[in-house]
Amino acid sequence: MKTTTKFIAAAFTAVALFIGTSSVKAQTIGSGVRFGIGVEGLLPTGNLHDISNVGVGITPRLQFGVADNVGLTLTSGYLNYFGKEIDNTGFKTKSYGMIPVKAGIKAFVSKNVYLSGEVGAAFETSGFGEVKGGPDLDTNTKLLASPGIGWANQSWDVGVRYESYSGQSNNFGAVGLRIAYGFGL
Repeated sequence: MKTTTKFIAAAFTAVALFIGTSSVKAQTIGSGVRFGIGVEGLLPTGNLHDISNVGVGITPRLQFGVADNVGLTLTSGYLNYFGKEIDNTGFKTKSYGMIPVKAGIKAFVSKNVYLSGEVGAAFETSGFGEVKGGPDLDTNTKLLASPGIGWANQSWDVGVRYESYSGQSNNFGAVGLRIAYGFGL
């Protein structure tokens, strides 16, 4: 994982902890457990953009309140990056799929605004850069780090984040928009 990405993820987490725990106007999370299910829109960056222009996903998330404005999160789901034609050659890459499993923190810095940071693993369900009709490439597991910012109320959660995938000498990312509906358990 690049040093810059590690630094950005650590900075987001530190700021979330520092500001989130000192804000008196922050949303109350309390000690309850919440469940949300989200839909994702994804824009690939780096060499992932070479094989895909867009991705979508579905991500369930559990949130455990540990303080009035801080929660721990556990997120998984399925992300799919649709294949694209390679430079007008007639060859189209296969869709690239993965299952993320992330743990993180979500800290409210004002009534409805939060900062978040998650780390975990992304399990590839199809090899990176496969061409339709060609041989399957090995699937791997990537280290996943996701700093983000969002807005949430008692039912809705809208967040933007950067997903950084690294491993096997192939590092890339995506900008993600997640819209979720959640409720207390």
